[in-house]
Amino acid sequence: MPSRTINAVGLIAKPRSDLAAQLVPGLATWLESRGVAVHLDEESAAYAGRGEALSRDDVTAAAQLLVVLGGDGTLLSAARAAVGRDLVIFAVNLGGLGFLTAITIDELYSQLERALCGEYAVAKRRMLHAELWRGDCCMIAHDALNDMVLTKGEIARMIDLEVHIDGHFVCVYKADGLIVATPTGSTAYSLSAGGPIMMPEVAAIAVTPICPHMLSNRPVIVPDESQIEVTVRGTASTYMTIDGQVGQLLEAGDRIVCRRSEHVISLIRPPGKLFFDVLREKLKWGGR
Repeated sequence: MPSRTINAVGLIAKPRSDLAAQLVPGLATWLESRGVAVHLDEESAAYAGRGEALSRDDVTAAAQLLVVLGGDGTLLSAARAAVGRDLVIFAVNLGGLGFLTAITIDELYSQLERALCGEYAVAKRRMLHAELWRGDCCMIAHDALNDMVLTKGEIARMIDLEVHIDGHFVCVYKADGLIVATPTGSTAYSLSAGGPIMMPEVAAIAVTPICPHMLSNRPVIVPDESQIEVTVRGTASTYMTIDGQVGQLLEAGDRIVCRRSEHVISLIRPPGKLFFDVLREKLKWGGR
């Protein structure tokens, strides 16, 4: 377990959440009573009735530990803001499914007390790096915790996506879209599209077609050292999204290059709760 004591905590909260509005004022006061500096994002500051709001990037820059109050969507946004920062994330589930935000409200204060003393276990989650290339120019680049998704932008029109892995031609997917997912993202959109569940420790990337025209087009798992290149063919409008939150309209001939990110996210793992415990709880798998 880590041994450092936490002296600075960032709070990132889900917008328009009654639960977050109830929790944040007391949580900020509780932390400050223990001599911990508290840095609030705009939502948290509004809930706490304080004026010292920071951007999420500034919150992650100032914190040793980041408390995220919300669902998996809030955590995905916070994780991208935390890329390259030396901090750990304490994710509290205020949402519905909550694969990533595994700490419950009931566990909040007891587990946070342990975390402030450095008594916590960390789960490392590797991210995915995605670049949009138009000709010889890299237009944008993002790191994703869950996935990079290409989807059609028109009703009843499939899109054509040419895929190469490590320079080798794989196929042209004629489909509603394509998902390139990390092991963390394997339980998100990729799972709904029929992709495999991967344990977080597996060094792999899943390539999952969305409603492919050819039923023989199945999900593929590749080593995470691989480089996946997807070229947009045809004229049907195509969108790229990162973690379902950052979007970009693509043009014919655009190339999306995906590979393992240099960055990892450190999530505090509740004691005694393993990956398959979460699957049984969230997916309602049968017990013994």
